[in-house]
Amino acid sequence: MNFGLTETQQTLKNTVRKFLAAECPLAEVRKLMETETAFDAALWRKIAEQGWTGIIFPEQYHGFGMGMVEMAAAMEEIGRALLPGPFFSTVAFAGSILDAAANENQKQKYLGAICRGEAKATVALLEESASWSPDAVQMRAKDLSLSGRKLFVPDAAVADFLIVAARMDGDLALFLVPSTAPGLRITPLHAMDSTRKLYEVTFDSVPAELLAQGAHARKALDHALDIATVALVAEMTGGMQRLLDITVEYANTRKQFGRPIGEFQAVQHQCADMLVYTESSRSAAYYAAYAIQEGIPEAHLAVSVAKAYASDAYREVGNRAIQVHGGMGFTWENDCHLFYRRAKASELAFGDATFHRELIAKMVVDAGRAGKRDQVIMAANTRE
Repeated sequence: MNFGLTETQQTLKNTVRKFLAAECPLAEVRKLMETETAFDAALWRKIAEQGWTGIIFPEQYHGFGMGMVEMAAAMEEIGRALLPGPFFSTVAFAGSILDAAANENQKQKYLGAICRGEAKATVALLEESASWSPDAVQMRAKDLSLSGRKLFVPDAAVADFLIVAARMDGDLALFLVPSTAPGLRITPLHAMDSTRKLYEVTFDSVPAELLAQGAHARKALDHALDIATVALVAEMTGGMQRLLDITVEYANTRKQFGRPIGEFQAVQHQCADMLVYTESSRSAAYYAAYAIQEGIPEAHLAVSVAKAYASDAYREVGNRAIQVHGGMGFTWENDCHLFYRRAKASELAFGDATFHRELIAKMVVDAGRAGKRDQVIMAANTRE
């Protein structure tokens, strides 16, 4: 079995890294995070020209038709570059819902626009409970009209349309709402990660287009949540790798007592821990991506294992990076704190470690009732 990337996948990964190093260095990231939306239309067009806005979507909608492993490879480099803007919310989350829930006409219209880079989108899911479980959705829809409030919606101010989860006739339903719809109000929220803006979105009898309802909507949302979570874990892994690279470089150049601090065992231990966290997160991310891509039964479990581990790992890598840098690691001039902010935001997004460990426990219980408890426990232990 080949546990590494194929030549094509590695080429894609290298291409994304070179592109972002040239088009979105950290100096550019700092400029964008100071804007109201952290969005650069010119950069978005260049990304779309590369075809990455359609990376995992079928060619019939102008996508690239690649797999989840390729998506993970690209997202790792996106996380390494700390790319601001709506790529994640548009492609990994909103696009995945459209691909799983929409009918053919809707896919041609909306998913095709995403693949061509003509549209940006986001998903309005969270409410006051701040739970990522679809069961927590309480907002009501009546006669294809939405009223209520959604919180922590990423990139809503630059989205051309929003996908909204609500209840209609007691069932979970997914709706599409243009950002220009009457009765829709978007309000900025304070966020720790300034490269990924969050918003409150209120709906006052907003007309909406139905994408899916009932079991179809739930299945589509669950699948999209898995895809987005894996994409986020891959992105987190890229951030960990960048923190490790920055920290090792600093440890080799910063001198105390006439010696580089990297020669001191205490500093070496910190860097070694960072490496273990990063490599373990990478392994979990790529396996989860592979499991989704191949339709492996344990895919949902692999996703939760990956997110549970990476949620803690990215934070810990950030902690150790700042420790090695000393007090300057969290100063505004130093780049470490930018990744640490992303780490804290990503830790909570799509469920923190506790949320996913509870899901894993529930899977074990359910498997026990079905006589498959040992297989699930073995799979979880193997991945983590």
